[in-house]
Amino acid sequence: MEPEHKRKLHARINGWFAENARDLPWRDPECSPWGILVSEVMLQQTPVVRVLPVWHEWMERWPEPAALAAEPSGEAVRAWGRLGYPRRALRLHAAAAAITEVHGGKVPDTHAALLTLPGVGDYTAAAVASFAFGRRETVVDTNIRRVHARLITGNALPSQSLTAAEMRLADSLLPDADAEAVAWNASVMELGAMVCTARSPRCEECPVLSNCAWVQAGRPEPHYIPKGQAWHGTDRQVRGAMMAVLRQAEGPVLRELLLTGPVDLGAPAADSSLSPLGALHALSAPQEQLERALAGLLRDGLAELSDAGVRLPA
Repeated sequence: MEPEHKRKLHARINGWFAENARDLPWRDPECSPWGILVSEVMLQQTPVVRVLPVWHEWMERWPEPAALAAEPSGEAVRAWGRLGYPRRALRLHAAAAAITEVHGGKVPDTHAALLTLPGVGDYTAAAVASFAFGRRETVVDTNIRRVHARLITGNALPSQSLTAAEMRLADSLLPDADAEAVAWNASVMELGAMVCTARSPRCEECPVLSNCAWVQAGRPEPHYIPKGQAWHGTDRQVRGAMMAVLRQAEGPVLRELLLTGPVDLGAPAADSSLSPLGALHALSAPQEQLERALAGLLRDGLAELSDAGVRLPA
């Protein structure tokens, strides 16, 4: 791509972001690197609207890594609530411990050092280095990949998994200056989240509509059909319901209570009046699925089994 064309893309998308960016707490210049790290972990596969209240609660309770590290990992799991994929809470707790013990309580400020933290991969390391420390890093999430696919390659959707070609494209589009690169990462991500969405893109609001290869090609259909993740009746649903019981409990829960077979409670599992245990039983999960769900929680370190019963990790 010609340098002048890239400069125009940078100017238009960054300019759009400056006028239209959502006011999110982790974008506040006063937000700490720890707050940004927490947000990046919480936002993985989870919408902003669900993350916001939990993020605020976490930052009020644990404003520094040392505060979280000082508590049992089970408290992190309890406070995670219903964000989903609760192993992320365990990873954040482990990262907080490493930051406290190895890095003097300060979040590392380079991509390489961030990668040494438990549970931090390439994306999270790049995002924190960029957004928390202003470093020129190539940040590539699903939203950014989708914008790049449509704008540059003319595809309706990016590849089903991140490819080397996508990373090369992202590297080539990154501005040279640190501050502009940081702005570009945030801007393209926001454009993908708010305008260039997966199912109903609002092309008329796009600042680079006239440059979009996908639009110029006539908006061709995706080259594959995205598969949605099933929920009802799955092991994930049963695990989530079982975790809700453990989060609410003040002490160990008898294993037999968690593994009780289907009970006719006269109300659907979605009924908000049900207790967590009632909601678990209302799923009518077969015995083997309940046992499989509990075994998975124990194996993943999200629960512990003792003579007194099952509880969150100490």
